[in-house]
This record gives sequence, structure tokens and C-alpha cells, in this order.
Amino acid sequence: MGSSTSARGDLAASAVLVLLGTRGPMPRADIARALAVSPASVTQVTRDLIARGLVEELHQRPSQGGRPGRVLGLVESAAGAIGVKVASDHVAVVDVDIDGSVTRSTSHAFDASAPNALDALTQLLGSAVDDHPGRLLGVGVGVPGSVADQDSGVVQAPTMGWSEARLGDKLRMALGVPVLIDNDVNTLAAAERLYGVGREYGSYMLVTIGRGIGCGIVVDGTIYRGGSGAAGEIGHIPVTVDGPLCVCGARGCLEAYIGEDALVAQALERGVVRPRGTAEGLRQAADGGDDTARTIYADAGAVLGRTLAGIVHTLDPEIVVILGEGVEAWRHWQPGFESSFRGHLMPSRRDIPFVVEPWADDKWALGAAALVLATPFDSNGASGEQGRLVRARLSSGAALAPGTT
Repeated sequence: MGSSTSARGDLAASAVLVLLGTRGPMPRADIARALAVSPASVTQVTRDLIARGLVEELHQRPSQGGRPGRVLGLVESAAGAIGVKVASDHVAVVDVDIDGSVTRSTSHAFDASAPNALDALTQLLGSAVDDHPGRLLGVGVGVPGSVADQDSGVVQAPTMGWSEARLGDKLRMALGVPVLIDNDVNTLAAAERLYGVGREYGSYMLVTIGRGIGCGIVVDGTIYRGGSGAAGEIGHIPVTVDGPLCVCGARGCLEAYIGEDALVAQALERGVVRPRGTAEGLRQAADGGDDTARTIYADAGAVLGRTLAGIVHTLDPEIVVILGEGVEAWRHWQPGFESSFRGHLMPSRRDIPFVVEPWADDKWALGAAALVLATPFDSNGASGEQGRLVRARLSSGAALAPGTT
């Protein structure tokens, strides 16, 4: 965070707001240390934020010797964002305060393959913007595909039948607020940066297991997106030369072995589920003690562990975070994963920690909202003009209505 803020002086005010929103009340000296700026700069910035009604002085915190420092806190509901997770069959929408608390969560049926899909999504989000209480900074959208950049929002999402979909332009014109769009796993990485392990680690990899296998990569506090916005597609790492057909058209991809559809196919072949069986049926069988079901998960865990060991050697993260809808069955993945992961790491890396986080469907949408709330720490300019507009709203202190930039 510090390097991002000091490199872009115009981010100071909004960086202070997000810091107080995500970490809670802090003395000015602690704010200066966290953002790597001078105490004098913090004093000047916070004086203005207090005058705008965004920050307030709270009780004094006792100190060890010397005068007690005054603690600054964010004014309740100073600002918020809308987060949207677009899936092939539904859209999840959340209203999020700047401290990361979800104040409202809804889910709507959606057909991504319909000819009018973008119009339907625009209408749905228009209602969400109109209903949002308080100061709206912007809308973050996560999609299961590659995005040229967060600012333009041009989407390639083969699983939803979208090719060169100009989602960003369409939503911004209709909604009248800043809109940031990214791959849905990258949005989760942004959320971890604000509310999770990213507050303690500068470099980490976030792996999702479920229908697909994805990875968000954070290096020195910045999400690495790659040359075309498609970095982290680890589900398409070739595991074997001639293996099962993957949805991408290649054979032997990681996802073709351990994605949700692949696990269900194995369960069907081995008699664990019936022809119309689902991933939930496989998990229930494993929970009930079915040895074959548990073996399917353990084998998947071993393949995942071996693959992630290679990625750790490539990226050298400080920690690995595993989440996604598939973690509901993690206790069945775990036996195969742990030994395979550690066993394929070089001795110098075998102590790298990994954490498995609990899952809820609206976490995808919270991640999308984090795209908006993370813009103060955007050191590489990924959020572009839309990020600048978000920062302007965050620092203005004015109750901006939709359509006001």
C-alpha cells in the first residue's frame, strides 16, 4: 500500500479513507506508517477529510509515555460500492460499505446466452444503482472470462458465449457512475487485498476450485493481470499429453481432471452418482463414508497439490489462499492435497503456508465491489479513468447522485 500511495500523491485522501474503513480507527502516526507518507501529509489530508464530514476524531488512545494520540475513524456509511458477479445462469449483487460490510445481497435469474443478455443485465443493475442508499462510488463487475482492462471492460467469456462484449461502455452509459470490470478471480484477489490476507502479505496467489479452476496473482500488492488480462488461467495448464477433452478445446488440462464437471463424470463412471447426479450428490456420498467418492476427491487433491507446487516455484508467493464453492468438500480434498503439495515443493519452500477460506456465493460479488474500493492503491493504473472518477468521488465529500462525475 505504501509504495502505491507515495507513487501517486493524488491518492492520499482516498487511501486514508479506505485504510480507516478496512482497519478501523487509527492514530495519525499509524496512518502515516501504514501508507508510507509523512505525518505532516497525513495531518493535512485528515484535516480536510474531517471538514468534509468523512472522518471524525474519536476517543484518545493511551500511549506509553508522552501525550496520548487522537484516534481517527471513518464516519459511518461515508461511502459504498455495488459489487456484481455475473454467472451464466444468475447475477449476484451486493451493496458494500467502505469497511467491507455487506448491507444487502440479492440474486437474480439471468441467461447469459440470450440475445438480449447485455440489455437485461443493464436494466437489472440500473435498478440496483437507483436503490443504493448513501454515496455510491461506483460499480464493480466480475465475469468468468478475460477482460482487456478494468477501465474499458471489453469481455471475452466463452463459457457465456460472449466475444468482444463491450460491457464497460454499455454499463457506464446507462448507469451514469464509474464501472470497473475484471475477471471474477481477480476480483476475489482484490477483496483479499483489502479485507483478507493481502493486508499482511504483499505477494500471494488465490486459487479457486469449483466448476472451474482459477488463480488470482498478487505481486508486491498489485494484481498481476498479464498482457491481455488473462493471467491466472491455471485450469488450462496441461497435466497430461493426451487426456480428457477440456471446454477450451485442448486435452489433458487441469480443469478437465478436477473441475466440478470432471469430478461428477468420474463419479458417474464409478457408480457413485446416477446419470443425473451432481457435485452435491458426490459430496454427500463422501460425507456419508463412500470410499470411492472420497478417493475421487483425494486424487483430485493430489493433482491440485502437484500443480500448485509448480506454480509456487514459478511465482514464489508468500502464501496460498484456496477458496471457491468446491471448498465445501475440502476435508475430502485435503488428504491428497497436503502430501502432494508439500512433497513436490523444494525443501526451501515446504514451509509456505496455505489457508482454506469458508465460502459463500456473495463473496464473488464482494470481490467485485473491492475493485472499486481498491482504487486508492492502484499503483499500476489498471483502473484507468474509471479509477480516477472513483477517487474523485471518494475525496469530494459530496453526495454524488448517479450520472454525476
